[in-house]
Amino acid sequence: MVANVELTPQGPQFSELVQGYWRLADWGMRPQDRLRFLKQHIELGITTVDHADIYGGYSCEQLFGEALALEPSIREQIQIVSKCDIKLCGHQYPEQKINHYDTSRAHIVASVNNSLQRLGIEQIDVLLIHRPDVLMDADEVAEAFATLKQQGKVVHFGVSNFSSSQFELLQSRLEAPLVTNQVEINPLNFEVCHDGTLDMLQMKRTKPMAWSCMAGGDIFHGQSEQAVRVRNELEAIRQEIGAASIDQVIYAWVRRLPSQPLPIIGSGKIERVKDAVASLEFRLSREQWFRVWVASKGHGVP
Repeated sequence: MVANVELTPQGPQFSELVQGYWRLADWGMRPQDRLRFLKQHIELGITTVDHADIYGGYSCEQLFGEALALEPSIREQIQIVSKCDIKLCGHQYPEQKINHYDTSRAHIVASVNNSLQRLGIEQIDVLLIHRPDVLMDADEVAEAFATLKQQGKVVHFGVSNFSSSQFELLQSRLEAPLVTNQVEINPLNFEVCHDGTLDMLQMKRTKPMAWSCMAGGDIFHGQSEQAVRVRNELEAIRQEIGAASIDQVIYAWVRRLPSQPLPIIGSGKIERVKDAVASLEFRLSREQWFRVWVASKGHGVP
């Protein structure tokens, strides 16, 4: 069974695995199928769900909301994360000529109102700023957060893909702690392990959320020298620890980090979700973890 963990001291409780819904529009599910899938992963203990306003071309929150409307009481069993600040070209913003970021107070508040409407809920548990915005005015973001908190529309706030300095800048304007930083962590890309991002989070005892743990499928199908090396090493470790798949080795590899990341599961297939839950049984040794590091880098440690 998946346990609940504290994201940050005195912060919210999240399930130690998170179900991601960014590909929901591609799963081809009817509302009843979406509801069944949601209930299935809740039964496994995965109660935290990850969204963003832009997912599925602004459609995934709506699709999730349709399923939730079939059994509204389920809202009390889950923690909903959503994100904002990316503005995509398309019918939502017909006047735009390029994709860009917008962390203005007006856009953050409007994005949350739109997300609440699409999801059919009254409150988002955690709102994340989706991408660092060079034009971000930290005071203005803080004003938006304060407004949303006062209105009862968001309980906690965090960020996604922020560097440690960007995190600290925004935190300097806030009274309450940012509760997480959602970052990419997988055996093909783990720069956050070396650039200070995870060091800072560990210092604050704040757990990151890890997106793209499977590197978008490149670990399984990529033909680059790096992908082949990593795949072979993961398979060797899979056999050593008795895991059912290299997926489980990858989740164990991510979770071995001392900042205690919460992996986000991207699959809409319940069997793969169950595989992720089974990965909680495994803990890699230091040497096994570094074997994956060496396979990815293509050289030994310095």
